[in-house]
Amino acid sequence: MANNKLHLRITTPRGILLEQDITEVTAPGKEGYFGILQGHTPFLTSLGPGIMTVYDNKSKQEFSVHSGFLTIDNNEVNVITNKIEKPKEIDKSRAKKARERAEKRLREQKEETDMRRAEAALRRAVARLKVAK
Repeated sequence: MANNKLHLRITTPRGILLEQDITEVTAPGKEGYFGILQGHTPFLTSLGPGIMTVYDNKSKQEFSVHSGFLTIDNNEVNVITNKIEKPKEIDKSRAKKARERAEKRLREQKEETDMRRAEAALRRAVARLKVAK
């Protein structure tokens, strides 16, 4: 592996979705987005709903991630998630309907509505739509 590279592995319950050398990754943490470059300090963090962007010298790939965990140690980045989608896997119509439902729940603010779940659903739907473009 070249000196400016990271090794990324994305694992789901179905197996390894992606494994490759990269130059950078940005991901949605529970407290906001963060970026990782070669030589990053080791850490473990949880992921929230959002867009994970993977860069190499030639290209950029975007994924819609729902939640999970990310570790970085010795230039090895491991993402473990139950749900992550590539742009071609996203059903735009379904994502639009999910966004509309979440926006309605947040607007109405009924007592029985779990606002945190509605906010997370909205973040997931928006991320899916942005990745699907």
